[in-house]
Amino acid sequence: MQENIIVGLDVGSRSIKMAAGEIVAAGDKEQLHILAAVEVSSEGIKKGVISNVEDVISSISICRDKLERMMSTPIERIYASVNTNQLLCQETRGLVGVGKPNGEIIGEDTFRALEQAQTVVRPSNYEILHVIPRGYSVDGQPNIKDPIGMTGIRLEVDAFLIQMPLTHLKNLTKCIHRTTMEIDDVVLGILANAESLLTAKQKDFGAAVIDIGAATTGLAVYEEGDLIHLAVLPIGSDYITQDINLCFKISLEIAEKLKIKYGSASPKNVSKKEEINLANEGYGEEEIISRKALTEIIEARVEEIFSKVNTELIKVGVAGLLPAGAVLCGGGAKLEGIVDLAKKELRLPVTIGYPLDVSSVSEKISDPSFSTAISLVKWGSLNQDYSVDTVKKIMNKIKGFVGKGLGILRGGFKSIWK
Repeated sequence: MQENIIVGLDVGSRSIKMAAGEIVAAGDKEQLHILAAVEVSSEGIKKGVISNVEDVISSISICRDKLERMMSTPIERIYASVNTNQLLCQETRGLVGVGKPNGEIIGEDTFRALEQAQTVVRPSNYEILHVIPRGYSVDGQPNIKDPIGMTGIRLEVDAFLIQMPLTHLKNLTKCIHRTTMEIDDVVLGILANAESLLTAKQKDFGAAVIDIGAATTGLAVYEEGDLIHLAVLPIGSDYITQDINLCFKISLEIAEKLKIKYGSASPKNVSKKEEINLANEGYGEEEIISRKALTEIIEARVEEIFSKVNTELIKVGVAGLLPAGAVLCGGGAKLEGIVDLAKKELRLPVTIGYPLDVSSVSEKISDPSFSTAISLVKWGSLNQDYSVDTVKKIMNKIKGFVGKGLGILRGGFKSIWK
């Protein structure tokens, strides 16, 4: 039995990753401990979209089997990530009357307000994935972060709706269910990363998380503790591989190998004399290329990625104005020199992000490409006691956490998972 083990499943265009963890005692506190993390190549996914259901089912099953062998435990339930550049984000407001005769606001009132905030006109082929509260008003008094326990007649919530194409969600959940696993939650990957990689202080000061995947780049921006912008851009590290493939007229497999082994986003640190013999990398004949030329190709594409990220920051008026800077994660963040290039392009402090308050004996915890899978485990650890019949308990447990809206999501979205 899986019992108290929490599992995260990250279905990506290049690879599928799974991580498993459990809550353990750490002195007088509890901490999430990652037990194992595995990765397999993904098939049936192109540019973040499922193109072959059977291939995706097979890839997920192989990854699951690999994790089960490592842990000697059957995997029955998972938290899954979802990503698509067809994301729709919308600001909305919900208004309800306080339920108790004495006017005391309880968790059920906030739940109803968030539910009311979902009653907006939206495309028929889209589904609300997350409802995120940004602030409450009690009888017209604004800027209240947590109204529970206060007294009033009217409760309003300003919320952030995240919507995704219904077809994409149904295809993903169908693939997972076909492997006989149950889904505890479906989470936007960049949102799970942001909750795992940023501290409360970073969110207050202003910070961004940039998840550079194979086919997409996710962005989450926070200011004054609130999520103010989300975007999933249709460009990722696979586009670097394709540029190398076209410029040197080599296969995508060899191009990927060159990117990983010799790649850098900072050509200035590479000597013009450095050469690479393609024969040593699997090419059919002797051919010498300049490593400097390779890194210049990489630099140009990475600059484009950060240029698009900066365009998103300009949209919300925070370009170059986030004191806590940007945190990079995803497989693309492993590229040598990418932090320095990001600092130059974004005009912000930049670091590589790692899951906070998580322990592990596995080196995967320090691998940016596993950040989403591990962040899903952390997301699950904060929500695993969920029960639709105990709304107040939920709201108190996850107080201050972005997942306050998850109760609504999981109540209304379960029909899609079946």
